[in-house]
Amino acid sequence: FFLNIFRLKPEDCSIIRLSAPLKKQYSIEHNLDYDRLLDSSPYKEAHRLQMIQWGERKRESDPGYFCHLATEEQDKPVWLVSDCRRPSDVEYFKSHYSTGPAPFPAYSCCVLVRVSASDEVRRSRGWGWVGGVDDGPSECALDEVSCDYHVINNGIEEQLDVKLKELLNFIHKSLK
Repeated sequence: FFLNIFRLKPEDCSIIRLSAPLKKQYSIEHNLDYDRLLDSSPYKEAHRLQMIQWGERKRESDPGYFCHLATEEQDKPVWLVSDCRRPSDVEYFKSHYSTGPAPFPAYSCCVLVRVSASDEVRRSRGWGWVGGVDDGPSECALDEVSCDYHVINNGIEEQLDVKLKELLNFIHKSLK
């Protein structure tokens, strides 16, 4: 999806999901079905709160734990991190990849992009607010963090295209 939107070649770009290594480790330690934790099924929802709490404990001892797991084998010049949830996630990428220590120092740059949609649109896509989860740090911790680009995805193609073109131009300039 992201590669198509940004018109990037798979050999140039990796989609990094911080939730994937979290869910992988959690599934191993709790003998759960990893693939089912990746979807939006009732199975995942039944484990969601405990998984969030477990992830918080891991982050307390090492704030960059899941970021490191997600990036340790990445070797492409563009990384799209699809699910930063905490200020510590943002800080990890800014501190490690804004000044040049990345595998591609010529391209090293960290751009924070927020993708959002209205609650009405999110509900039409199947989302439902859950107290104690959707108002917790895993969902709200970045609400006040400023971003470099804010992409609103309420299904209005023209608005989405304008912001994506801005971001795409920046990415392509960075690759030159």
